[in-house]
Amino acid sequence: MCNRFSERGVLASVCIGLVALVWFVFGQAIKFPFINFDDPEYVYEVPEINAGLTLHGIKWAFTHWPATNWFPLKNVSHMLEFQFYGFNPGLFHLTNVVLHAATVVLLVLVLRKFTGSIWRSAFVAAIFAIHPLRAESVVWIEERKDVLSGIFFILTLAAYFYYTRKPTVARYLTISILFAAGLLSKAMLVTTPIILLLLDYWPLNKDQRSEIGSQKSQNSSSWPKLILEKAPLFVLSLIVAFLTSRGIAPAHSAADQLPFLARIGNAFVSYLVYVWQMIWPTNLGVFYPYPQNGLPIWQSIVAAAILVVITIAIFAVRKSRPYLFVGWFWYLIMLLPVIGVIQVNLQAHADRYTYLPQIGLYLIIAWGGADLLASWRYRTQIASAAAVVVILAFAFAARVQASHWRDSEALWTHTIAVTKDNYFAHASLADLLMRRGRVNEAIEHSEEALRIRPGDA
Repeated sequence: MCNRFSERGVLASVCIGLVALVWFVFGQAIKFPFINFDDPEYVYEVPEINAGLTLHGIKWAFTHWPATNWFPLKNVSHMLEFQFYGFNPGLFHLTNVVLHAATVVLLVLVLRKFTGSIWRSAFVAAIFAIHPLRAESVVWIEERKDVLSGIFFILTLAAYFYYTRKPTVARYLTISILFAAGLLSKAMLVTTPIILLLLDYWPLNKDQRSEIGSQKSQNSSSWPKLILEKAPLFVLSLIVAFLTSRGIAPAHSAADQLPFLARIGNAFVSYLVYVWQMIWPTNLGVFYPYPQNGLPIWQSIVAAAILVVITIAIFAVRKSRPYLFVGWFWYLIMLLPVIGVIQVNLQAHADRYTYLPQIGLYLIIAWGGADLLASWRYRTQIASAAAVVVILAFAFAARVQASHWRDSEALWTHTIAVTKDNYFAHASLADLLMRRGRVNEAIEHSEEALRIRPGDA
């Protein structure tokens, strides 16, 4: 009984600490305004949204594709904000921060339920909470869809955990409703049923089987049953994927469309770019342009080869190190809808796309690190010290990264400084400066944008 209360106390302290970390990094956003990138087109200039919560607005949210995208619950959340906050971007930012903090707390609670480990779960949640790559998702009002879908995703995992303990129709219905809400917030969650299958493999171990000679245990046919169990969720994914695809086709002109092979090559490279950004999160910007002359073919080939080697190596040790298999495929699969094979935007890659996928990599680091240190004499002290150093370093770096979102000029100026040949950032800054009457500066940035990409003249 005492141990149980002690564990609850530790868990409560961890949750409070995580919320404090989130506020330390992202609390500054309550002083930030809207920015001139997507916030106008998706939020405050949309009449159906800025009119507040109305029946017409709700109907519009579910039947229209503003700027060729479909995320009705995200739009309804903004309607509620205009209804109660009015035109107050600071409170819009506060909503994002609160949603992110709630997702972080839910993540540590859910991982602890799945794995039984408080401290490894806490480390995963802490890195997820304050990694510099989170800045774009949390302090950009338009990216409400990340933090909103994030909370429904983690709630879906929680509901699934309880379903596995006592399968009932009511519990499955809860999973389905939460998953549907997540899909209506951001269609990127279409891969969630596969993530549930990965969790079946580890840490739930629902596929466990033993072999004696050529005979398999009675659980040898568990995978078909587990897949069939997720069939209604796959149907939901297909429906939302179809509805979302209705808005993709007209999103860009033919000149903006990359050839299919170029998109495949960029996808391979992007997978590794995101891994590197996780390890060394520097030079982060809001927009990363495709190289004007395309990616060198050798980069795509090398990236593909590295991914294949890593995947084969992880597959080979999947039985002894199942967390490697689950974490790696969590990362690969969750990124798949936005990796760029189907082109829905103009950038080569984007920080916001890592919001949920990188949780898989954090699982690898937490459980892999524990395995590496298992035979060390002072493993607890070393692991604790390393975790504190990493968390603090990322927290301060993320706080600085978030500060670049304090206004549009700061955001675009920073992005120009940390990226190369960024025509989009120059053009966006030129538009902002022109609106502010700084004509000469606007002309300079317009000319630079045209120098980089003359076809836009």
